[in-house]
Amino acid sequence: MNPISGQRTGYQEFDTLLAQVARRKAELLMVLERPEIPLHTNASENDLRAWVIKRKISGGTMSADGRVARDVMLGLSKTCRKLRLSIFDYLGDRLGLNGDQPIIRPLADLVVRSA
Repeated sequence: MNPISGQRTGYQEFDTLLAQVARRKAELLMVLERPEIPLHTNASENDLRAWVIKRKISGGTMSADGRVARDVMLGLSKTCRKLRLSIFDYLGDRLGLNGDQPIIRPLADLVVRSA
């Protein structure tokens, strides 16, 4: 029996799918509590597009350490861009090029404040 409509559709796979949806109803409707969050992943996919193109052209990294370094820099550069902060200013600040005391707050603090 279909838990949503109370009837069977006559198609086993469809009835099974409807039962799974019904069991996850609360989880699936949670999106209504945060309507500002998009239902698609286009922004995430766009964030990765430039690096995917570069990887295809260069053939990827030569080592696991290179892959980790690339991924860290990708995450850092995208986070800085979304916070409207120059990655070069941020790295210079963290490397002590602006003096002993950092001027720019930690990224975690900036992300929390921007949310």
